[in-house]
Formats: sequence, C-alpha cells, structure tokens
Amino acid sequence: MNSINRRSVLLAGLGAAGASALAACSSGSGSGGSNALVNPSGSAVAAAEKKRKGTGRQQKLTLTAATAMIDLGGGVMPKTWAFDGRTPGKEVRLSVGDTLVAELSNQLPNRTTTSIHWHGIALRNDMDGVPPATQTAVRAGSTFTYQFVADAPGTYFFHPHVGVQLDRGLYAPLIVEDPNETLDYDDEWVVLLDDWVDGVTGTPDEVFAELKQGMGGMGMGESASASSSGMEGHDMGNMGGMDMGDSASPSASASSGGMSMKFMLMGAESDLLGGDAGDVKYPHHLINGRVATDPDVYTGKPGKKVRLRIINAGGDTAYRLALGDHKLTVTHTDGFPVLHQEVDALLVGMGERYDVLVTLGDGVFPLVALAEGKNATGFALVRTGSGSAPKATVRPKELDGMIMGAPQLRAADDVRLKSAKADVTHQIKLTGGMDKYNWAINGTPFDMNDPDAHPILIEEGQRVRLDFVNDTDMWHPMHLHGHTYQLGEAGPRKDTSIVLPKKKLSVFFDADNPGQWMLHCHNAYHGEAGMMANVAYRA
Repeated sequence: MNSINRRSVLLAGLGAAGASALAACSSGSGSGGSNALVNPSGSAVAAAEKKRKGTGRQQKLTLTAATAMIDLGGGVMPKTWAFDGRTPGKEVRLSVGDTLVAELSNQLPNRTTTSIHWHGIALRNDMDGVPPATQTAVRAGSTFTYQFVADAPGTYFFHPHVGVQLDRGLYAPLIVEDPNETLDYDDEWVVLLDDWVDGVTGTPDEVFAELKQGMGGMGMGESASASSSGMEGHDMGNMGGMDMGDSASPSASASSGGMSMKFMLMGAESDLLGGDAGDVKYPHHLINGRVATDPDVYTGKPGKKVRLRIINAGGDTAYRLALGDHKLTVTHTDGFPVLHQEVDALLVGMGERYDVLVTLGDGVFPLVALAEGKNATGFALVRTGSGSAPKATVRPKELDGMIMGAPQLRAADDVRLKSAKADVTHQIKLTGGMDKYNWAINGTPFDMNDPDAHPILIEEGQRVRLDFVNDTDMWHPMHLHGHTYQLGEAGPRKDTSIVLPKKKLSVFFDADNPGQWMLHCHNAYHGEAGMMANVAYRA
C-alpha cells in the first residue's frame, strides 16, 4: 500500500475510540455454575416485547432455503444454497413498528439444519435465530416461524447462524423504514457486498476444513507478514517450516499429500486493517449478486440525490467503497443516524452497514468495492447519461482520498446515550491466531453444545461497558446481538465494529433487552472456530 496521507485519520481513530471512556464500578467476566440465566422464551423476554411500540400491522412471508443454481453474471453459474432460488434473496422492507412474520422452510440437502438471524435488529431473544442458544435448529424438511416487532428503523440484513452457512447464498437485505424520516433524497439503492467462493472453487465447509489445519510452524503473525506482499497465491517454497503433522516431512507440499493450500490466502496486507487483511482467497467479489465483469447497473438522472444503503454480507473481506467522481455523505451506520460527514470512501467490515447520500453527476461512474488488502474488487455502475462504461479494473482516485470508518463518526444527538457511569465492565479479550486456528474470546473457544458454559453476565437495567482488547495479529469485526452499543462517550451507535490488532475499543450499551445474546467476530470462519461468547442476563 502506498503512503497513507489523509488515511491516517482512520488509523488513528480505529484503535483509539473509547480511550477516554467512563470508569466502571466492577469488572470481570462471569463464569457459569450457579448463575441462573434468563430463558430466551421466558417471562422477562415477553415483558420486554410488550414494551415495544408496534403498529399492529403484520408483514408475512415465506423464506425457502434450498439448493439453487444462480446466475452471478459473466457466465458464472454456481450451485449454492439460497432463499427462494436467488442471491441476494429478495429484499424485505417494512415500516418501523410493524411485525414481521417470516416462515423459514428448510429444504436444504443432506439433513442440513439451519436458522435465520436478523442481523442488527434488537428483537425478542427467542426470535434471534441462534441454535442452540435461543432456539432449536430447524431440521431439513421442517419449518419455523419467526415473529417479532421491528421497532428501530434502519438498514439491516438476515442470514443463517449455523456453521459457515453465512458464506453461501443465504442472505438478503432487511430495510425498516421510518415514516417520519427527515432525510431528503430522491431515490434509494441497496448496495450489498459479498465475497464469493461457493460452487466456484469449493464450499465454505471445505474452506473451513482447510483453515482449521492452521499454519503450523509458519504462523500468520510477524514472520509471515514480512514474507510476502500482495501475493495472490501461495509460495510453496516458503512452506518449509510448516508443521504438517507427524507423518509429513517439513518439506511436504500440497502435491505430496501435505497441507492443502487451495483456499488459504497469504500476503493479504492492509494498513487500514493493521496488517493481515484476511484468510480466504475468493474467486469473486460481488455487488448485488453480480461479478465485476457483468455488473449491476443503477440508472438515474443527473442532479438527483440518492440514498445508498451499503451492507457487507461477506465472510472474510472488508471493503473500501467509493463512487468515482463523487463524494459520499455518511448519514447512518448500523441503522442509527450520525452527524453527517462528507468522505471520499468508506471502510466497511463484515456485518457493518452504512447509509450515504450522493448527488449524481452526468455520465457513467464506477462504484468500486476494493477487497481491502486482497488485490481484488467488486464493481457496479451508476449511469445517468451517455458514455462508455469504465473497465471493471478501474480504481477511482476517491479510494485513496479521505477514507472514513466508524470511529471518526459521532452519534446524532437524538440517539446518543445519556451520560451515565457504567455499572459493570467486561474485558472481551480477542485471542488466538492462524498458527493453530484457535480463535476465541478470553482464551476459551465457544462451545455450541454448551452455550451457557462461560456467560458474560449482565443484569437488566445496567449500563454495560465492554472493553474489546485485541491480542491477535488480525482485525476482527465484533458483533453484538440484540443491542446497539455506542463507541466511547459520543461515537456512533453500532452493533458491529472493527477492532484492530493489538488495539483496545471500549463500547457502552444499556441492558434493556433480556435474554442470551451472542457476541462474536463476524468473520464467518473466526466465529465458527470459537471467537464467540454468550452475553447473558441474570435471571
């Protein structure tokens, strides 16, 4: 990466947000045992649901998860799993306070169980879609109906919360509109970003199986970061020190029965992400389900103001997004309004969402989602007039201009948390690495067979502080279910935030939604490996 000039504003903020955070009364992560936890279907959850302001309107739909051959454009026709035969799934849109009634029909093959997690929605706990913590996984051939009030407007999406199904085609946007919206614009365009492997070079389960072998003696830390820069493939000549197991010699290569290197990406480096940018080599990066060589096209008129709702549904990729020859005005992140900020480009981690306004120029313009540190891009077009389309390899100058991430934003006055002393502080230490692929929280990988074994205990009514301390050599987008937290004392309200390697990020939230809630890295593979914890309310 070249010298970062104005990009330094982003680097300074990502690690420092919350540095001057409020002091807390008590600290420590609870351990299981005698602590009784709120039941996801218990009376406390029902009581909280009754308090939500609803319109009484219901929106009903059926979502069928099944095998599908989908068209990504450019002749790319992978077989994947999708909702109702398309990826992304059909957008779901409702008004704030409406009740969503969504029946999931599981038609997946090989007795595969699944679920739906409504990412970013502060909903009732037993509708959060996290087996086995909040529900029983939906068996193949069965159905499950999710029903909840969506009482916070914003840009959200939904996806499974079983295994690494997130990295298949089972996702779609969920937009909760505010009928009293004060934002002035002429049109909307939902921009859904995704990194794609399924049915092209392999499946996400095959990716995870390879990653779980770890990097052995080589590691992905300091020794590896110096060994390559921007390397697209894998230099097997550098693999001599890798621990291949007892049976393999140190010089074993993929071709001689040693460790497979089909999916693992080496040399993905990003200053913005503090070093190692990702684990997985993806053959395609999509915008709205289209490959770069056959892009999605938004058609509009010059001078019109468009709201872009940007969603990163990827499994392992942060995107640096810019629209050529345009400025972006950031208005929301993760559904919540911020003080407006004009930027050239956005850094969007997995699970994050941003709303921006853009006033369209006259011509044909590239919307580019640079796969941060991976030397690849997602690509779409904005057409408002005549002219030839730019090539998919174009790199707008805005990508190297002022790049914004969440720590530089400030919450809008009406959603900023009231100043209060934290009642409890929990240190959330992010641990593990590529060497053994042992990603965890506080050194203990989450056990899906025993989800309440090591809860992070909170109580209803508390102001909670979480101190994310990243002890690893890699960045992690940390997502909290059922709540939005605030970065520091005046930062934006978020549910997913980038935590840079060797940095600390302090966030605050009010414990106002009883239940058991997952807190995890939204890298699909880190979360599945164990970087997940249960933030549980005491009964």
